[in-house]
Amino acid sequence: QVQLVESGGGLGQPGGSLRLSCSASGVAISRYDMAWSRQAPGRERELVASISVHDIADYSNSAKGRFTISRDNAKNTVDLQIDSLRPEDTGVYYCNTTVYNVLYRGRGTQVTVSS
Repeated sequence: QVQLVESGGGLGQPGGSLRLSCSASGVAISRYDMAWSRQAPGRERELVASISVHDIADYSNSAKGRFTISRDNAKNTVDLQIDSLRPEDTGVYYCNTTVYNVLYRGRGTQVTVSS
């Protein structure tokens, strides 16, 4: 069974950095595109970053220039580096992948940006 477990969230200060990690089991991530999405308080979940099996990354407009997604196929993990934190980055961050047309998502990790 596919399981995705996020970690690395917490309290960050504006202008600071956080690194989130997603550990996958039951699936070899090397075969699938991976993504991170975010749900801010009172808002719908949005895709913020994705990385293809060929290591091609794509970002939402709000994430460009500050977020970096990376994958380690040997460790079966996908990371999201968030730099220059902003209060609007606050939310629950989820790791996602689609396997045989089924969307899998972890339980998420909370990121709070506040001084």
